[in-house]
Amino acid sequence: MKLVSFKYNDSNVISWGILENEYILDLGEYYFDLDTYYEITDFCSLDLDKIKNELDGYKVSINKISLLCPILKPTSLRDAYAFRQHVEAGRKSRGLDMIPEYDEFPVFYYGNHNAVSGPGEVQIQKDQSVKLDYELEIAAIIGKNGKNIPIDKADDYIMGYTIMNDLSARALQKEEMKLSLGPAKGKDFLTTLGPYIITKDHLQDKCIKSSDGDRYDLGMRAYLNGKLLSEDNFKNITWTFAQIISRISNGTEIYPGDIIGSGTCATGCLLELNQINNTEVWLKDGDEIKLEIDRIGSLINNIKFI
Repeated sequence: MKLVSFKYNDSNVISWGILENEYILDLGEYYFDLDTYYEITDFCSLDLDKIKNELDGYKVSINKISLLCPILKPTSLRDAYAFRQHVEAGRKSRGLDMIPEYDEFPVFYYGNHNAVSGPGEVQIQKDQSVKLDYELEIAAIIGKNGKNIPIDKADDYIMGYTIMNDLSARALQKEEMKLSLGPAKGKDFLTTLGPYIITKDHLQDKCIKSSDGDRYDLGMRAYLNGKLLSEDNFKNITWTFAQIISRISNGTEIYPGDIIGSGTCATGCLLELNQINNTEVWLKDGDEIKLEIDRIGSLINNIKFI
């Protein structure tokens, strides 16, 4: 299934539902008062086969709605560092050896779960607009509570995946990282997600199982104003989401609605491409950045400086 949040174009009423071809099944209207935000637990408990025949009266043409961030109120946002190729390329371009600790355990930092958005125009303030960058990532959405989760059980806690753009202010980030605390103001202003959350049952034919967790043969691409800049594949992820979830849940509860980003894939940001190609290309006012992952669609954002 493909879970979406959306607003009606003629009223700006917000709802949620299931995307099917050229229409949406409006589950917000079927189940709840339209003023009520859904919870991931609501979606995980759905028995669509049981209610399918009752939903004909709740079909909405996609031409009548605009997609929003598929999860409007995430419970947390973490971002990992899971693609070794991205880390290696950045260090090599700066004349640095690969850091050996990378292979010891997966790392992550906390993002701002109150600064998420979806497809469409995104407004960027002056301080964040200097050396503005995109990051091509895939994100796992947690569907149930857990703590101290072993790797061989961790994939069961993922209810689906979506595309994630971890927008980054590189000028701010460069100064902050000198303090060795990790990204702060360079990262906390905006993360976009979308266009929908796809459940794992729609990806089973692309799943590559292993003892360290599931990977998927899904191409990942980024386009800037229609030009292909970034290309990788989800199957190339070094630290699996199962390993990342096991690490996160060590002594800590995870919750439905938690978002975990993969980190940037290989070639998946302008910073890496600039380092490799000795260029100075950054996102500008009016640019269109499109992130695309097989089976998960395209997350398109238009940049507006304010």
